[in-house]
Amino acid sequence: MKISGKSFLVIGAARSGKAVVEFLIEQGALVYLNDLKKREDFKEDTLGFLEKMGVQLILGEHADIRELQPDYLIVSPGVPFTIPPLVEAKKLGIPVWSEIELAWRNTQAPLVAVTGTNGKTTTTALLGQIFADSGRKVFVGGNIGVPFISEARKLAAEDVAVLEVSSFQLETTENFRPQLAVILNITPDHLDRHDTYEGYKEAKKKIFCNQKGNDCLILNYDDAETRNLARLAKGRVLFFSQQHILNEGFYVSNGWIVVKNKGQIIPVLKVEDLGIKGSHNLENALAAATAGWLMGVSVESLAQSLKTFPGVPHRLERVLTYQGVTYINDSKGTNPDASIKALEAYEQPIVLLAGGKSKGSDFLPFAQKIKERVKELVLLGQAASEIEEALKKVGYSRYQHAASFPEAVKLASQLAEEGDIVLLSPACASFDMFDNYEQRGDVFKELVQQLVREK
Repeated sequence: MKISGKSFLVIGAARSGKAVVEFLIEQGALVYLNDLKKREDFKEDTLGFLEKMGVQLILGEHADIRELQPDYLIVSPGVPFTIPPLVEAKKLGIPVWSEIELAWRNTQAPLVAVTGTNGKTTTTALLGQIFADSGRKVFVGGNIGVPFISEARKLAAEDVAVLEVSSFQLETTENFRPQLAVILNITPDHLDRHDTYEGYKEAKKKIFCNQKGNDCLILNYDDAETRNLARLAKGRVLFFSQQHILNEGFYVSNGWIVVKNKGQIIPVLKVEDLGIKGSHNLENALAAATAGWLMGVSVESLAQSLKTFPGVPHRLERVLTYQGVTYINDSKGTNPDASIKALEAYEQPIVLLAGGKSKGSDFLPFAQKIKERVKELVLLGQAASEIEEALKKVGYSRYQHAASFPEAVKLASQLAEEGDIVLLSPACASFDMFDNYEQRGDVFKELVQQLVREK
């Protein structure tokens, strides 16, 4: 893609926005960086560095598109389409892209892109280990870790890029085309952003809408929403399944992960030997194994990676066990479906911490699972009253409210007995109390360790 001499307006001065700016300046573009925060609101003084590179800053107000007339507009994930610059850009026919669209246009590496409502991070990280263990140079990023744009031009054709991609990123793609696209599952999420479930699903579909005949779409056969997408695919479709015997692909048979290829069934690994536990993680492992196998990784190498992968922080992460009580950090459980899967992963009695900022979710199925699996519940955050209403409908009353996060952790610890699990799985976003789910999980771990020290 020709960048030198072109003008770009980058909206959002967070991690991905700054990475885009640095890339564009290096390529000889004229760059404007726009953010509604004022200069003094930024925690780090990185803006001066960007100014020295030649970036023109527009802070504390919306950029005037008609005055700037940029060739392209690059928008950070989560920026609403209703803000004036995006509305004007659409009227003027100016392309509005996400960072991954720009990065995809500037890399030689084959791309494996992973999306879904739940399991994206674990599957992406596992795929990264699968490729690294097989001896291949791999970049892992996108919606996690390093923005893709930071490494896109450094990757060669023999390398591979594995990206976690969110609905926020996908909705502002245009020609984005991964050679392998993986959709793990689709359940209602981010309805506060996409307005409707249909709008959310449309964003997810963009991961494969530009694929060609020689590309592949990997789908979860057990999830009706993803299975039905096969009819829309332009390339090859390969399924994975925990529950069904497939004509081709990875599935579970007699306690083994197996792959069927051209009629031959090849055992890969016993399910009990997986490094990550829970049925949702078995789903993630099947998806990652399918993608790795399609990219040429041997069955033997796949088995070793699946056995040794330790999981990712903030997703069913064991913090510690003290006086017979195990503390689990599942801060990445940011929607009801994710937290339902977390509750299903354990047989022990659970003391649950839930609540935060609602994303427009229906909490009734979550409440029903709480009634089945949760010994005691501590509610907190903006969504506490919404969850409470759902609990009343299913007849569950073993809950208490906490006024703060530290109070919630302390109360959960007091309610727990030997043999119990204290589980942070909020079923909500973190933005009412924290910058992100990582910060929420880190604070949880610090508070748990502090409680143990005090005891």
